[in-house]
Amino acid sequence: MASFGIDIGGSGIKGAPVDLSTGTMISPRFRLPTPNEAKPKDVTEVVAQVVQYFNWKGKVGCGFPAVIRQGIALTAANVDHTWINTNIDQLFTEATQCPTKVINDADAAGLAEMAFGAGKGWDKGVVMLVTVGTGLGTSLFVDGRLFPNTELGHIQIRGKDAERRASDAARQHKDLSWEAWADKFNEYLQEIERLLYPDLIIIGGGASKEYNRFAGAIKIHAQIVPAQLLNNAGIVGAALAAERE
Repeated sequence: MASFGIDIGGSGIKGAPVDLSTGTMISPRFRLPTPNEAKPKDVTEVVAQVVQYFNWKGKVGCGFPAVIRQGIALTAANVDHTWINTNIDQLFTEATQCPTKVINDADAAGLAEMAFGAGKGWDKGVVMLVTVGTGLGTSLFVDGRLFPNTELGHIQIRGKDAERRASDAARQHKDLSWEAWADKFNEYLQEIERLLYPDLIIIGGGASKEYNRFAGAIKIHAQIVPAQLLNNAGIVGAALAAERE
């Protein structure tokens, strides 16, 4: 069984067909740059190009950086605010000529890790995925079931949006080493733990590749592990969401 997954990020839009029996991509992913300002018309055109590159005709899933309710964006993180109240399911379905299901991007990554990666087998307790990249994304699972659209990268830490302090973009902007940045990220995880007391926290996004460089500075009670699907999790999870729909 196969489906098609797309991951819309701050710098790139990438996609590939996915074998849902194994959670692996059938073909190497195809990536195009995210258009400047990331407005609906421009992003939609790129999404269509990614699907057309593979001559895909089946179901499409898409991870999008926003709170998504019934295919409609209620927020817009790292994309143009004109996305708010846009029916993205409808927009992408018309552009690709494929039935398209859009979900929050971190939720897509979480679905992949729970099905095929670091969260596999965790069907009891509370599991949280934190994606660290341009922003901080979160997905939350209770007894294996997704609690969608948590967006806990936007909680307040010392009076600031958490992702402005603890994302990889913030690390790069402040020219911090991974070790120096880890103190800020640890503070964020401690606040997450105080609010939710998860049993397992999975670190995903681009920072998952650098996990060993900052893992020693993380001091929390929950078990913490790097994501296994790394940057492919968004594509795999989006494809999975499309098939489940």
